[in-house]
Amino acid sequence: MTENERTARAALSRLWEPQDAAGLALVQIAGAEDALRIATGQLAAGPGLEQELTQVLAENGAGAGWTGLGMALKRWAPRIPDLAPARDLATLQRLGGRLLIPTDELWPAQLADLGLQEPICLWWRGVEQGLPEVNTTVALVGSRDSTSYGSAVTGDLAYALVQRGFTIVSGGAYGIDAHAHRAALAGAVSGLPTIAVMAGGVDRFYPAGNEDLLRAVAAQGAVLAEVPPGSAPTRYRFLQRNRIIAALAAVTVVVEARWRSGALNTAHHAETLGRAVGAVPGSIHSANSAGCHRLLREGGAVCVTDAGEIAELASPSGDSMPEDKPARAEAHDGLTLEDLILLDALPLRTTSTVEKLATVAGLSPESVRAGLGRLGLLGLAESQRGGWKRAAKAG
Repeated sequence: MTENERTARAALSRLWEPQDAAGLALVQIAGAEDALRIATGQLAAGPGLEQELTQVLAENGAGAGWTGLGMALKRWAPRIPDLAPARDLATLQRLGGRLLIPTDELWPAQLADLGLQEPICLWWRGVEQGLPEVNTTVALVGSRDSTSYGSAVTGDLAYALVQRGFTIVSGGAYGIDAHAHRAALAGAVSGLPTIAVMAGGVDRFYPAGNEDLLRAVAAQGAVLAEVPPGSAPTRYRFLQRNRIIAALAAVTVVVEARWRSGALNTAHHAETLGRAVGAVPGSIHSANSAGCHRLLREGGAVCVTDAGEIAELASPSGDSMPEDKPARAEAHDGLTLEDLILLDALPLRTTSTVEKLATVAGLSPESVRAGLGRLGLLGLAESQRGGWKRAAKAG
């Protein structure tokens, strides 16, 4: 596969919105390079192309809004002057990232289950290793305004699953997403602990309040997007990226969700793909659990309450279960999840303030102060000139 293919896909990812059925069908028929030439007016469409497009769209259940190639070309035309794939690829290279296309060895094979909705490409920042197989990946999603109950449950599930060798995928947002990523990083032993799928470009971590967290995800795991650097996270793109989260994972677990929640959209994508869906039950008085109860009542989800139940959903036969990972170092045994998250947030060389640690760890200043006291007594944290850092014993 030539670099022209990679460059063409980079350009198409800026020209089209995610899941543009007409564009994706054009790539399937003509290939990425010719699809780009046709879409930008450099190559005239052959006489049979319109008929082929109509057929492919109909076969994939996407023909309802099809108004012909001429209308599609008019829709794409305003973005043509902004195409600069070389610039976008150079931006990604400066960030230490890479562009993945479906023929790459590192491309996650499970995305092929999306059919026509498979992304044109993936803009990737993170550890250079293959993404995990579907049966060793779990999506944890839920409300941005999570309750203390939802946050605690998410942390417990993510930490326990990563300790079992699973990878946690989520959307990098506030609330449940953030707690899932933090706990996965805290529980990481080896491999790729967590993946964040973004709605905007990977050059700007969004939301801004999670920038430190997402930098940590990129350093230990992977941050992915199907839109190029500089792309803004729009409501439409948030909904579209949910299909990627669902496709990457064997199980999508909704921890907390209101009656109408984006997390339910992810669950719907998982169900459409034939993936397992789990829902965590909550209080009948909590609006944040109404969506979970709705999934359970309508039969779209299985009730899950611990990591073992989720692991069984991921691989019912047990044949594809990840191997057990070695336990953490003895010095970490007996620490609470909050203490482990705080320990991971502590810098190794410089010191950090309580307020900064609270932001990085996603804990209240009171919890940070209490946790620092406990870690200090265990010899895992030390105070210097009013700040705190990780002790050598903590590794």
